[in-house]
Amino acid sequence: MKVVRFHAPGDVRIEEAAEPSTGAGEVKLRVRACSTCGTDVKIFKFGHHHIVPPRIMGHEIAGEVVEIGDGVAGFAPGDRVQVIAAIPCGRCPDCRRGRMTVCPNQESMGYHYEGGFAEYLVVPAKVLAVEGLNRIPEALSYAEASVAEPLACVLNGQMLARVSKGDDVVVMGSGPIGCLHVRLARARGAARVFLVDVNTPRLRMAADLVAPDAAVSGAEVDVVDEIRKLTDGRGADVVITAAASGAAQEQAIAMAARQGRISFFGGLPKDNPVIACDSNLVHYRELTIVGANGSSPTHNAKALELIAAGAVPVADLITHRLPLDEALSAFDIVARGAAIKVTIEP
Repeated sequence: MKVVRFHAPGDVRIEEAAEPSTGAGEVKLRVRACSTCGTDVKIFKFGHHHIVPPRIMGHEIAGEVVEIGDGVAGFAPGDRVQVIAAIPCGRCPDCRRGRMTVCPNQESMGYHYEGGFAEYLVVPAKVLAVEGLNRIPEALSYAEASVAEPLACVLNGQMLARVSKGDDVVVMGSGPIGCLHVRLARARGAARVFLVDVNTPRLRMAADLVAPDAAVSGAEVDVVDEIRKLTDGRGADVVITAAASGAAQEQAIAMAARQGRISFFGGLPKDNPVIACDSNLVHYRELTIVGANGSSPTHNAKALELIAAGAVPVADLITHRLPLDEALSAFDIVARGAAIKVTIEP
């Protein structure tokens, strides 16, 4: 079969590999869609400390069951399924308390296990053990279902930031994650949602799709001042930094309203992770700053429900669909910010 395999930073190859076999407790899929994200580009360029090469990449996976291993119940060949990316152990103290997103034993598809940029994939028994193989609702395409994984992460972030009815929400970053944040915030009852980016062309492309109440270009205006104007001086109830930008995190603190919530959704580069935080703003405005890291199997299942119900449409966010042979072109498109969502369809 054909795969996209990471060998070293800057060395990702489209090559032939043996078709995997199914072991006890496992399920084999024919991959129908595996969407790309910015993390794939980071892995391509820099590798990852959890990846021991060679490794098949891809973690936003949807496919068709073709084979069932011994001991697996509830699935059959022909079933349409979506796979979680982050695999909690389900047994540690954090998992037992329901904190699966911060499981210290977490493993991931495309990192510890072979990923979805391949014609076939074996879903590890550990995924099934934590109910991480989700049936795709009949009305959804495989490509839409593959977007459930990033939406699950977005859902986790907005639950932690308590995005609620009547909130003014700012989303900083207009990539696919930012677009999903805009749509989910609306589904959760936000009064207004403002989208911010320094990449004006990408901001306009995203705004045309998700129609925020205002699109604010950091290349053209002072975004903190502009958000204050848009909110009559109050600031935003929730600010979500869906970008790997320390400047965005600093601006988020400055533009938050009294008792505002700030989600540091995008991680910062490991060689520059420190920002300047005006502690008095946090203190006197009673601000809450929360992190957001991945998703749990429950988030994935809920994300599929939201997409299927039409609460968070994703089909129009998939701006490019490419065959496996063009996966390296897909990474380039993502790196240039020339798309919203790029899906590989083996």
